[in-house]
Amino acid sequence: MTHHIHIAKRVLVGFATAAVVLSSSAAAFASAEQPDQVLEWNQIFIDTLIATNTANSSSQRLGAIVQTAVFDAYNGIERRYTPIFVESGAPRGASRRAAVIAAAYTALAGLFPSRAPALGASYAASLAQLSDDGGDGGQSKERGIAWGTEVARAVLAWRATDGFSAAYPPFTGGTAVGQWRPTPPGFGAMSAQGLAFTAMFVLTNNTQFDPRPPRTLGSAVYTADFNAVKALGRRTGSMRTDDQTALALFWDGNASVHWNQAANQIARANDLSMSDSSRLLAVLNVAMADTALTTWSGKRFYGGVPTEVTWRPVTAIPLAGADGNPDTAADPDWLPLITTPSHPEYPAGHPSLNGAAATILLGRFEGPQTFTLTTIGQPDRTYTSIAQARSDGDNARVWGGMHYPSTVAISDGEGEAIANYVNRNSMQRLHGRNEDDDDR
Repeated sequence: MTHHIHIAKRVLVGFATAAVVLSSSAAAFASAEQPDQVLEWNQIFIDTLIATNTANSSSQRLGAIVQTAVFDAYNGIERRYTPIFVESGAPRGASRRAAVIAAAYTALAGLFPSRAPALGASYAASLAQLSDDGGDGGQSKERGIAWGTEVARAVLAWRATDGFSAAYPPFTGGTAVGQWRPTPPGFGAMSAQGLAFTAMFVLTNNTQFDPRPPRTLGSAVYTADFNAVKALGRRTGSMRTDDQTALALFWDGNASVHWNQAANQIARANDLSMSDSSRLLAVLNVAMADTALTTWSGKRFYGGVPTEVTWRPVTAIPLAGADGNPDTAADPDWLPLITTPSHPEYPAGHPSLNGAAATILLGRFEGPQTFTLTTIGQPDRTYTSIAQARSDGDNARVWGGMHYPSTVAISDGEGEAIANYVNRNSMQRLHGRNEDDDDR
């Protein structure tokens, strides 16, 4: 397609965030005789997102930056896979564990400067657990620290020019029937618009997996969409069950928190090696990031086309008398369960991320998997099925009154396609490499 702005690959931005207390993840791992630093620092990333209450829309890019730094640092020593960004190899004898710690810390400190004290304490605690790698006077450890720091700085520099932090004119859609326009109560311009113009991590560009145009106002699909969300998504008097209401509120949380929690816990339960955990988390977070960028590109494009149906239910239902569809009835007092986010309805952010993340995990793990997810202000949820978590997360957007069912299905499929592409075309196994799990 030629309608999108095509932007060159490679990107970062300093990310100032509110300071909150970070849970002491490093201490939690200190009791383990051989902690897995990949999972340890992924948990610190999760805790940092929670502590800073980072917006969901910004989190996927941040996760991809952190896990790219960790993967390329570890892989630069192991040389098992093709790298994501850093092509050079580590100095001979560098400690993989030290490299992971340094890469994760350097990336997180660059992205979350307000968390410097907490991150510094975790960094010191992690390094204190490392041995001198066989009595070489700490040279292996020091080489690993230097290498991990170098890789993370290179990744941060790459993403510093990705377009995310550039200034863009406010986008407010339009007033054509069916077109997105700002929604109550804030009636603000499109949020996180920079994501629509941010360079990809692995995909060629942000239109490679562009979803097809949304349904039309007069279609049977739109009629079904409209009536489903009207009945299920309304704030009061809805057809939701109590559990559906609770799920809507829970899955309105941060998708990067949820799916990294799932991946981290499942990796531990399945005793993945550091090498395997490193690739799993990198593929997961890069797939989610490229999905988010594709989704926001689609929102920005379709939201700007007067003939495409991108208005939110909170707009569509009160104005249904003007949509020309005899099977949709207006309700001027209709409000959604959850306040509608300020960007076009199509495609959908959370469902596309659910599709991407679940596809990566389902492709790696068979059978029931148990994991517990958290959302600030909501009771924790424990799942024994990746597919069920995906389904709940998708349906929650209809139960919350924010999205139409057809948008949810298409967006989940978009994320699945992107995840499969990332998994099959990046971080590929190098021929002739033997299994080597000397995770020094």
